[in-house]
Amino acid sequence: MKEYSLKNYSIYLGNEVFDSLLEHLIESSYTQVFVLVDEQTEKYCLPILQKTLFDTKIIRIKSGEINKSLETLQTIWNELFDNQADKKSVVINLGGGVINDIGGFAASTFKRGIDYVNIPTTLLAMVDSSIGGKLGIDYQNIKNAIGLIKDPVAVYINPIFLDTLDARELRNGFAEMIKHGLIADEEYWDKILKINAIDASTLLPLIAGSIKVKVQVVKKDPHEEDLRKILNFGHTIGHAIEAYSLIHDKKPLKHGEAIAIGMICESFLAKEYQGLGGKELRIISDFILQHYPKYSLKNILSPELIKFMRQDKKNNSDQINFVSLKRIGKAITNRTFSDQQISLALNYYDAL
Repeated sequence: MKEYSLKNYSIYLGNEVFDSLLEHLIESSYTQVFVLVDEQTEKYCLPILQKTLFDTKIIRIKSGEINKSLETLQTIWNELFDNQADKKSVVINLGGGVINDIGGFAASTFKRGIDYVNIPTTLLAMVDSSIGGKLGIDYQNIKNAIGLIKDPVAVYINPIFLDTLDARELRNGFAEMIKHGLIADEEYWDKILKINAIDASTLLPLIAGSIKVKVQVVKKDPHEEDLRKILNFGHTIGHAIEAYSLIHDKKPLKHGEAIAIGMICESFLAKEYQGLGGKELRIISDFILQHYPKYSLKNILSPELIKFMRQDKKNNSDQINFVSLKRIGKAITNRTFSDQQISLALNYYDAL
């Protein structure tokens, strides 16, 4: 079992992490243990966890980004109140990014805050969203518009859950692994480039590399005052496309699929205005398109996407804030681009 230490908590990776979780629950003498699940994790993941844990109370919510809402948050609070949860209760978030975000938010605001634990069950949550204490809900179609930063008491990552994921869900998380290499670790990026098939056995050895990047960044800047902003590479444009798709598409893009598009567009901006080489842009674009289906932007007006970008929480005043690449493995923060430049980036992706 590997352990990664941050200031206030640790991340545990390995097949035996649930034994450590049980020890923590016993030592903490919690009055009640709640496990937050959706219909997917209740079916495929909860039975695995219940081989180790007992005497837990289950809180059920619906899966999907569309349910990362105020209404779902109230559902969780109501369950805690109805079961007479107190300050010595704990919430275990068993799921992906939505579960981690909204479950942590609910716990951190219930009676001014109770403990929560993350057990990520998706690749995206394992390598990214379960680490760092970013919590929140979507509001008025804006991703993570309401939230806070509050650390879990621990994160337990068991690779066994990779076997419960389909190909699309693995791609969803793989986008964040690509991002980690591009922004912070050229050697890790070189390992990512060797991936031909996205499957659990291929990705498993690379998970530790992504966790390492995320931990190093969060440890230096836990409250996203400067360096941690590099983790938003691809997310300014990607979040806008994700929000658009959530409203307009019958089968909306997953987070990682939208971020993959965002990384191509924002790599184009880096090549045009920040010094990234043309060869590097081609390698990034070709590799992402090798693994992610093309999404047509032809019928989407640039002003509509830019309107979403203007609502992004990273912005200052009326300027749309970007993370850019100086080179592969070196990201720079607080870059701004005009509406015309953003439109060129969208056109670049659409023409590929």
